[in-house]
Amino acid sequence: MQNRFSLDGKVIVVTGGTGIIGQSFIKGLTEAGAAVGILGRNEKVANERADKVNKDGGRAIALVADVLDEKSLNDAKNRVLDHFGKIDGLVNAAGGNIPEAVVLKEHDIFSMNMDGMRKAVDLNLWGTIIPTQVLGEAMVKNSARGSIVNISSMSSKRVITRVLGYSMGKAAIDCYTQWFAVEMANRHGDKLRMNAIAPGFFLTEQNRALLTNPDGTYTERGNLVLKQTPFKRFGHTDELIGALVWLLSDASEFVTGTVINVDGGFFVNSGV
Repeated sequence: MQNRFSLDGKVIVVTGGTGIIGQSFIKGLTEAGAAVGILGRNEKVANERADKVNKDGGRAIALVADVLDEKSLNDAKNRVLDHFGKIDGLVNAAGGNIPEAVVLKEHDIFSMNMDGMRKAVDLNLWGTIIPTQVLGEAMVKNSARGSIVNISSMSSKRVITRVLGYSMGKAAIDCYTQWFAVEMANRHGDKLRMNAIAPGFFLTEQNRALLTNPDGTYTERGNLVLKQTPFKRFGHTDELIGALVWLLSDASEFVTGTVINVDGGFFVNSGV
């Protein structure tokens, strides 16, 4: 029987490929058989990760680009097409929170850092839309069928204090995912699908100081997250791989415009 969950023969570009979650995505995609374009601003890390994939028998290339810079993205697209001849999938994993967009208890809510808020929205929203504009066009032209996976967040669905800029960017991702999926279907049938994954709370270097103390115990915020999460633990980044591979594979070919929660039950829990 054909393995419809296999990514064998598919070429997938991962933005944010030099980050922590991006590292797990690259591992999962190559294990599923995909050739991977590792896109990020950190040239050293991108090359190291591509070299490791190739050394281990997979196929990967490093793509140094900024997701907010169309020229560098076009250069990356052309490099993928020259190297692999096509693009079948795009994972918009670039994003995250930035310190300037955090609103702490001691801050005046009427004196928020507007530039910081804009930067957070730009990174998460436009850092997804612009790569889709550049690479998605190539997918429609060069691939039999394509799949795009965006990264949403629990903060797009539930109020999570402090992270307003990040939350606004991720809420916009949910809207964009649904809108683009419908527009693509209306214009191109099932040629190109778009879905999203909404992770719960995963310990990364970006949020570790917010959720854990130096001695490894949980902060007040960390304990509040665990209280709301029925599994009573944080997620491991490798636990996102199953949903990602499914959404990029032929096994999900009738799925579009959907946001998949990978959150240990955080979103559905009322707390009662």
